[in-house]
Amino acid sequence: MKKLIEWMNNSFAPKMNKIVRNPYIASIQDTMIAIMPIILVSSFVSIISALGENWTWIPDCSYITSFSIGIISLFVAYLMPMSILEKKRKNKYKKQAGCLGIAFFIMMSVPSFNEDGMLLLDTSRIGSGGIFIAIFAGIIVAFILLMSDKITLFKNNPTMPKFLADSFDSIIPILGVMLVGFVFCNLLGLDLYGLISMLLQPIMDSALSFGGLVVISFLGCFLYTFGISTWLIYGLYYPIYLNAVMLNAEKVAAGEAATYIATNETMYLTMFGGFGSTLMLCVMFAFLAKSKKLKGLGRTALLPSLLNINEPIVFGSVAFNPILMIPMWISGIIIPIIVWLSMSSGLVAIPSSVFTFWYAPFIMSYLVNYDWKIYILVVVVLAVSALIYYPFFKVYDNQCVKEEEEEKAAEA
Repeated sequence: MKKLIEWMNNSFAPKMNKIVRNPYIASIQDTMIAIMPIILVSSFVSIISALGENWTWIPDCSYITSFSIGIISLFVAYLMPMSILEKKRKNKYKKQAGCLGIAFFIMMSVPSFNEDGMLLLDTSRIGSGGIFIAIFAGIIVAFILLMSDKITLFKNNPTMPKFLADSFDSIIPILGVMLVGFVFCNLLGLDLYGLISMLLQPIMDSALSFGGLVVISFLGCFLYTFGISTWLIYGLYYPIYLNAVMLNAEKVAAGEAATYIATNETMYLTMFGGFGSTLMLCVMFAFLAKSKKLKGLGRTALLPSLLNINEPIVFGSVAFNPILMIPMWISGIIIPIIVWLSMSSGLVAIPSSVFTFWYAPFIMSYLVNYDWKIYILVVVVLAVSALIYYPFFKVYDNQCVKEEEEEKAAEA
């Protein structure tokens, strides 16, 4: 274990953190964060819609969802190239980048025009299902803009104002993006959207499977215990799981049963207290620890843990701690298995509406699927996580008490 920690600390962690700081990976993360408030609005709408089932005077607010999550891929196509240029510190074409991102994404979606010249676009392609395609479109646009950054038409004209020169210079990359879209989507008649979707489908299917949910949960816990931000995987699985719950919503609206268990709402049930379900560990620190250090840490971190924020606990006691790393890994495997089995067996309803309040305390779990039986699952998850952490907590607490006694004796 000591050799593993040394290797992770000296070799693996620096490489992973380098990946996290990569402009393209970091831009995906930033884009997901930027669209989060839009998704939260849809969560509010879902709650209002649920209330409307009992109070008929509440209006149908699905119109809001149509113009939030319903066109969310357009927002991603706009934000992604802008973010890449910011990360690369190439702001010359940043304003044009967002507009080109939307234009190129729509071209990839193969729109058509009717006899009156009206644009006809498959709305299913600009919703949550097209987020990854929008990311790809943004990367292509950013790449072309970055390649054109040093090209200028006014190199030997110092009298030309910079803002005007940049504006004229942007004609070249704009033309480049449009030509790429024209050649592939018009002349060659390629459905780039469908082609990329087909190539990504095996990955998406894997993420939506039982094994995918468990692996994502474990990987998040594993990386976290070595101080690596979970945002590394969050930006990758979040779009897939967002689309899954929207597909469930469509099935339910059509009178069918929801079938996709792996959603962000399901992930919420696997991490009370944060990745690794550390809430009960925090409670143990706060109320059962004999160590003054752990008791103080637990009571300080209790409120954040109730809101599923566990950085204080993880970086204060778990990360690079062989005693507490192991139960966090175990929790990252066992808890998603329990949640999956409870839904696949029909004991608890599969989520079919957006609930992205990851910071909501477990008492609000009913909003995940509007099934009161979910609180049975909540109790089971908390009890199992407590059983997983308790023996390791006792060992670590005794170790900390011994260290504190030795320090006190040394001071005396």
